[in-house]
Amino acid sequence: MDHHPVSRRRLLTGAAGVAAAGALAGAFSAPTSASAAGNGYGLRIVARNENGGRLQYYRFATDAIEWDPAVNVLLPDGYHTSGKRYPVLYLLHGGNADFRTFHMQDNIINLTAGRDIIVVMPDASTGWYSNPVTSNTGPRNWETFHIAQLLPWIDANFRTFAEYNGRAVAGFSMGGFGALKYAAKYYGHFCSVSSHSGPASLRRDFGLVVHWANATSAALDLGGGTVYGAPLWDEARVSADNPVQRIESYRNKRIFLAAGTSPDPVNWFDTVNETQVLAGQREFRGALAQAGIPHEWREVPGGHYFRHELFVQDLGGMLGRLRRAG
Repeated sequence: MDHHPVSRRRLLTGAAGVAAAGALAGAFSAPTSASAAGNGYGLRIVARNENGGRLQYYRFATDAIEWDPAVNVLLPDGYHTSGKRYPVLYLLHGGNADFRTFHMQDNIINLTAGRDIIVVMPDASTGWYSNPVTSNTGPRNWETFHIAQLLPWIDANFRTFAEYNGRAVAGFSMGGFGALKYAAKYYGHFCSVSSHSGPASLRRDFGLVVHWANATSAALDLGGGTVYGAPLWDEARVSADNPVQRIESYRNKRIFLAAGTSPDPVNWFDTVNETQVLAGQREFRGALAQAGIPHEWREVPGGHYFRHELFVQDLGGMLGRLRRAG
């Protein structure tokens, strides 16, 4: 589930081009500067650009991923002089995209101007925010990279609140699924979760989303391997990742869901994506409502794309739920 992909990064190897079918940082110790932090949490910086502006860039060597994944860290206005701590949003990209997408295509710098929040935008290839069942291209353990390595590294190297009320997670398409998955599986990490055109039901329609995750990950990340296993799935893993099977894990969180209601009738890809997203989000919302779990949702005209106006609405809600900078 993609959105106008940017060109593939130079370090991505394997099957690109084939047709597509807990650890938390410790308590409030004084953070070290990212420039001084060579090793930590299984990460080693191999490239960076800390230019003194809002957007910081890092590329890491990690045993979790065969190639060196990168992350953009967008700091709030005045971060370098304020001395404040800030809440953090982990913003997850869609399939066949990368850590640059929200910056290069979605104007994230301007969308967050004047907002007291750090935005972390990591690489995930088309790995569905998972440690795959099989990979033919070396380690592709995206879940390990994001949760066990990057999250505590961010807390150690930036002035954050290393706590439940200090973090939100959101994403578009595949990243919207990743946000829902991470918020449920790692309950104590994120107090707010948002899915923009992200699937919320893996098993509906004979497991269409699982098949889609397997096919796209096989083609674009895993060299024929799969996230969930093929032809037989790892059923326990599907259940653990499936938002509609993890309803109680969303209790006491802020939840925001968005989907389009009118996919392009001449664009098969767009229609399949957003039709399935909409149906799955409605199923998920129904389960939340039945469990008495409050949530926000938007259904708006259009197909499968990241809606800036809804993200701005969402960001306001996140900041209302997160611990305030100070």
